[in-house]
Amino acid sequence: MITGSLPALVTPFENGKVDVDALKKLVDWHIDQGSNGLVPVGTTGESPTLTHEEHDMVVEAVVAQAAGQVPVIAGAGSNNTAETVRLVKAAKEAGATAALVVTPYYNKPTQAGLKAHFIAAADCGIDIIIYNIPGRSAVDMSVETMGELAAHKHIIGVKDATGDLSRVPKQRLSCGEDFVQVSGEDATALGFNAHGGIGCISVTANMAPALCAQMQAATLAGDYATALKITDKLMPLHLATFQEPGLVSAKYGLSKLGLCTQEVRSPLVGLSDSAKAAMDSALRFAGLIN
Repeated sequence: MITGSLPALVTPFENGKVDVDALKKLVDWHIDQGSNGLVPVGTTGESPTLTHEEHDMVVEAVVAQAAGQVPVIAGAGSNNTAETVRLVKAAKEAGATAALVVTPYYNKPTQAGLKAHFIAAADCGIDIIIYNIPGRSAVDMSVETMGELAAHKHIIGVKDATGDLSRVPKQRLSCGEDFVQVSGEDATALGFNAHGGIGCISVTANMAPALCAQMQAATLAGDYATALKITDKLMPLHLATFQEPGLVSAKYGLSKLGLCTQEVRSPLVGLSDSAKAAMDSALRFAGLIN
């Protein structure tokens, strides 16, 4: 089942190439730390700058290393429906549990265009998680459209990054109680679950998988007092991570933990000195480094 803390995995690089060995170690570490699933090759996995061959290789490596211990939700988004279908089919062939498909960015399709796009993806025969992030894609899937898509047997949930917590109960009414709703925002993940969500696809969980998993478990058990304490411990890290692009911060944090390099691909660059200082302070506050 897709629920709980679901790290949006970074893609480690070494001298310009995907570091498959580091990636496999990250998979093992996340499972050992209690992560409830893994989400490779999303934006946090630098999918925009991976080649098609690299994208497929990362999904295959994560699925193989996870070996069925946790669900793997493979990023498969594009603003080109044909390319999305190719990525979804590749995720299915690799053995992924589901594919994460973003609302097409930049070309701003209508709601009818969104429906056609997601039905084409779902018709590939693998479960689909809609990724609704209007702040980046410049298009917002309406609650009504999502409800219509939820009727497709392979469209099973949404990663909601709208920041509007009222969407959770609205989508539950439109899509049904079994529709999987996970947050795409770390800082509001507790509130999202309080409104009826069941998890978070998290950037912060790259660096703090155990704490994020514990916070999710507490909310799902109805123990909001414990969840609030953990959220307070994590909040400086949430805030520091998104001062600059989140994946850059996540790779910096992981480098401090000795798990991968800080290397990112252009047009992204390394963190500024002020962002590094904020990350160091937040990592210490969360008890992740001395």
